[in-house]
Amino acid sequence: MSRATAWALVRAVAVHPGLWGTAVAEAFRLRRRHWWRTWPPLPLPTDELWRFRMITAYGGEGNAVPRQQDVVSFLGWCRDMCRWRRT
Repeated sequence: MSRATAWALVRAVAVHPGLWGTAVAEAFRLRRRHWWRTWPPLPLPTDELWRFRMITAYGGEGNAVPRQQDVVSFLGWCRDMCRWRRT
C-alpha cells in the first residue's frame, strides 16, 4: 500500500468518528502476520492482498486509490454486519 493510499484512507475516516472503531477493527482483520516486526509498525495488509482487493473493486492493475465514499460505505457495511451478527 502506498503512502498516498494510506493517507487517503485516513482522510476518509477522519471526518466520520462513528467509523473510527470499525476502521481499526478492519485494519486488524486485514493485517499481515507479524506486522509489528516491520517499520513503521502498522497493521497493514500485505501488498498482494491489497492489490487483489483493488483489482476486484476497481479493475486495472490494482494500483487504484480507494474513493472516499467507497471507504465510508465499506466501513458502514462492516459496522452493520457486526451489529447484525450480535443480534
